[in-house]
Amino acid sequence: MAPDWTTACPDWERRVVARESLVAFDPLFPDEAEAALEVFKGLRIVDVAGKPTFGEACDPWIFDFVAAIFGAYDADAAKRLITEFFLLISKKNSKSTIAAGIMVTALIRNWRHSAELLILAPTIEAANNCFKPAADMVAEDPELGDPETGLLQVVDHLRLIRHRVTAATLKVVSADDKTVGGKKAAFVLVDELWLFGKQARADAMLREATGGLVSRPEGFVIYLSTQSDEPPAGVFKDRLDYARDVRDGRIEDPQFLPVIYEFPQGMLEEDAFLDPGNFYVTNPNIGRSVLADWLEREMRKELGKGPETRNVFLAKHLNVEIGLTLRANRWPGAEYWERRAVGGLDLDSLLARCEVAVIGIDGGGMDDLFGLAVVGRERETRNWLAWCHAWCHEGVLGRRMSIAPRLRDFRREKSLTIVDDKLEDMNQIVDVVLQVKEAGLLGCVGVDPAGLGQFLEAMEKIDVTQENGLLAGVSQGIMLMNAIKTAERKLVNGTLLHDGSELMKWCVSNVKIEPTATAIRATKVHAGDAKIDPAMALFNAMERMCRNPEPQREPEYQIQFY
Repeated sequence: MAPDWTTACPDWERRVVARESLVAFDPLFPDEAEAALEVFKGLRIVDVAGKPTFGEACDPWIFDFVAAIFGAYDADAAKRLITEFFLLISKKNSKSTIAAGIMVTALIRNWRHSAELLILAPTIEAANNCFKPAADMVAEDPELGDPETGLLQVVDHLRLIRHRVTAATLKVVSADDKTVGGKKAAFVLVDELWLFGKQARADAMLREATGGLVSRPEGFVIYLSTQSDEPPAGVFKDRLDYARDVRDGRIEDPQFLPVIYEFPQGMLEEDAFLDPGNFYVTNPNIGRSVLADWLEREMRKELGKGPETRNVFLAKHLNVEIGLTLRANRWPGAEYWERRAVGGLDLDSLLARCEVAVIGIDGGGMDDLFGLAVVGRERETRNWLAWCHAWCHEGVLGRRMSIAPRLRDFRREKSLTIVDDKLEDMNQIVDVVLQVKEAGLLGCVGVDPAGLGQFLEAMEKIDVTQENGLLAGVSQGIMLMNAIKTAERKLVNGTLLHDGSELMKWCVSNVKIEPTATAIRATKVHAGDAKIDPAMALFNAMERMCRNPEPQREPEYQIQFY
């Protein structure tokens, strides 16, 4: 009879604080789990004093994870019932060493002749960090590593370990090597997934690497990662979001097991992660591979530094996800941005709730985003509501490969439209302006004067012109100071609300404020990949809304008889 199980862990917040297992079920096949644990626990960790075995050095959470992986294998059917595993854990919790132990165990337990086992790392350095402990484990065990009689043979220059009986191989490959193509691996471990999230072609690479599981039902793929040092993007964000949904029970997928060491939302809101007494929550190896006093000392150092450095420390060592990269010279409004998001606020609902709306537009060349922001004044509350969208040419994905995964995320979110050589962005922008105008709410369209020329003809077709006051140039630089500061104040007091898109969260985090002798101006944190065009479009719209506009409607006529 097939076992019945779920990989959801809806009470994970209680479990992680209570130091209980985040694997909420027993191994599906206990005999398989025990056999694998016997192998795993016997492997030695060479770079630890005394060279202890995993069995001697590890806490139970590691054994629970290993048992879940190998205990999901149905030997009678030669099929693994749970095929994907996701582990998110803080830095220095022996992640790469655990990865090596799991894959050496899989190599020993595998029965398929000439099987391929693969550890895929984002860089050569990360690949070496996985291969060296695996090779050391083999060399330290005479039954495994003896040159004449050992079960396994280590080939250092190829980063490969070969099984002498089955001819199966465990190979550690880096994305830098570009050697993933053509692999037919039955067992795949992807290390440091957060770094793959920054690579433009990572999704295709992972599909190629894991494609062998289609014909190898006994196989598995394991994703290991720490948190990203900037807001999650690309394949890392996709897997993390999916893992959280499975864990929380929003998605039912018993073939996917998420194990995520992160702080409950309530602890995040109270900054409880800053209390050294809570460091254990995301560091289950604390007291072993993680030194509590070192973390506490480093925390004190980081709190005295700028937000950018501090946030990276929190992300890597405490698994606190970075929402907005709050830099020292950031736009002050960024600190309040996420708090003012309103769920379900799209363009239609904004127009339904507002008495007047203005539009800000900002765009650069073919290498930039084209940003549009609609800011409306709500009838009942007179709060300002903002909805934003952006466009870019598909060529940006090739020229700016470091942000290509992020741009694709925005496209899936539907906050960004990627256009081809037909350049339909202008027509779509005109459609948005026309929608606001036909709703009888358009107060004005504000555009950077440097880009005003290209809009004149397009806007004239829908009777939005400078002559009738519906189209205006918005002076840039220090002349935007009033709009920028107004946006800050309204974010602080909660009278500027927005649609909460990931696109704008990113763009707002890229805004840098530069002081001049008598004013300030907004620019981006560094040239090239840090895009701020939609944020500048918002400031353009704010500049027009600061003028307290009224919608320009068709005149109404009355006939009176005397």
